[in-house]
Amino acid sequence: MKQEVTATGKTVDAALAVGADMLGVDVSKVTYEIIENPKKGFFGIGEVPAKLKVFYETTPEETAFAFIKTVLSDMDLSAEAELSATNEQKREFLITITGEDASQLIGHHGDTLDSLQYLANLAANKREEDGSRNYTRITVDIKGYREKRAETLRELARRMASKVLKYKKSITLEPMNSYERRIIHAEIQNIEGVSTNSIGSDDSRRVVIFLEGSRAQEGKPRRGAKPSGRKAQPAEAEETERTEETEE
Repeated sequence: MKQEVTATGKTVDAALAVGADMLGVDVSKVTYEIIENPKKGFFGIGEVPAKLKVFYETTPEETAFAFIKTVLSDMDLSAEAELSATNEQKREFLITITGEDASQLIGHHGDTLDSLQYLANLAANKREEDGSRNYTRITVDIKGYREKRAETLRELARRMASKVLKYKKSITLEPMNSYERRIIHAEIQNIEGVSTNSIGSDDSRRVVIFLEGSRAQEGKPRRGAKPSGRKAQPAEAEETERTEETEE
């Protein structure tokens, strides 16, 4: 996203410095266009300052970061945000929110946090005028919630896998988003004798944990392969037991 301000100064360099300050960035990061060159005048009479248009092209992660800060400000929350790179080569960044009121943005099982992250990614990946776009992935976290939730899900996967092995029955978990389903799939891959599949669609998509070799495995990728996402038929989950995930 391109930001633009008009700045004046006694010289072009002075006007450029003023413009960069108005944009809140270092002068080395801006470009400019001269609207009017400075004129010295006679004994100060008729002196004309330099007038510039100063431009700054914000990066996708900066746009997402600005969006998050605007949300915090508009909601009048006692919270602060910090931007960091997790993998610059892959264009992956983390926005961490901390502060007294930060937990208000988590929601039930992180649904509010997920919505905030979704909007931040939309802001970061707005298509440019020329149609070009390199995807930037933004993760939004609050007080380490994501890792705590991930560990809760891994523990849930292990506990439900033990039940499947003990009672020889498939278990269908409650609906989860794709990020949480991946955590379950990955954890189950480390447990011998059980495997997973996903059934349902959209917000109702669920993970089924079942005994390897049972009918629930029909159409299931081999162990270690990425789940195909094929919608399972009702007969695939022989006996299902719904369980509510718990949260730390």
